[in-house]
Parts: sequence; structure tokens; C-alpha cells
Amino acid sequence: MASRRAALGLAALALIGVAATAIAQDLKPTALPERERFRWPLRGPVAQPFKAGTNDGIDIAAPVGEAVHAAADGVVISATELDTYGKLVVLRHANGYVTVYADMSEIDVKEGDQVRRGQIIAKSGKTGNVPAPRLHFELRRDGKAIDPIPLMVPI
Repeated sequence: MASRRAALGLAALALIGVAATAIAQDLKPTALPERERFRWPLRGPVAQPFKAGTNDGIDIAAPVGEAVHAAADGVVISATELDTYGKLVVLRHANGYVTVYADMSEIDVKEGDQVRRGQIIAKSGKTGNVPAPRLHFELRRDGKAIDPIPLMVPI
């Protein structure tokens, strides 16, 4: 009965659009084995935290040219430049996850490339609408932005 009630509650949350936030809050670092958690793409302080609807990722302060690493094994589905995101790489990973890396000075991969966790994919920069050099990093699951920090393993 409790599991049915929980399933109905999750379905109701999905209908009103807050399921991604609820899932992200429930996923503690110990909820996933380390091999399934995401690697920090670079070292640096979080300059802007995740805030659903305002900042769909985290901004990590870093000097221009700092190596940006793939957070997990995946495939490059986009390597381009956009006005608001600057130079941008999007990776598709297992289990419906996608990572987004933006505001970079240089892109070192191309669409279709297979990448490994920890592989250098780009260099940090200041190419989007940002006040200082950084990396904008997003984690999405099934198209919804989630707070990446609970699912990341320290480097």
C-alpha cells in the first residue's frame, strides 16, 4: 500500500512539474555508487548555485583556459556556439542523463565523438553572457534540469 501511495505521489508531482526537483533532493551522494556518479568537470568554487528556473546548472569560477573534463562517459551531441551560452558542448550519457558545458573559450571535441569520464573536452572561458570567466555546467535527466551537486563525486 505504501509503495502504491508513493508511486501515485510521484505521478502527481510529475504532473505539476516538480518531479525533477524532488528527485534531485532525494538523491544523496551515497544513493548512487561512485562509478555512477558524475565527476566535477573542473576544480573551482561554485560562483552561482543551481536554482530551478533561474540557473539550470552551476557556475564554477575558473580562469580562462582551464581544462574542462567530461563528467561521465558519453557521446557529444552538440559542439557549437550560442549567444547566451557561448561555446557549448552537450554530452549524452546512460540512463537518460545529459550534461551541458558552456561559456568556454575553446572546444576540443566534435559532434559524434565518444568521450570517456575525465577526458578533456574544452577549456573554460567567458564567451556567453557572464560577468567573469567560468564554466556553466548543467545536468539534465529526461530533459529536466536537476541540481548536479548531489550526484557528483569530488575530484
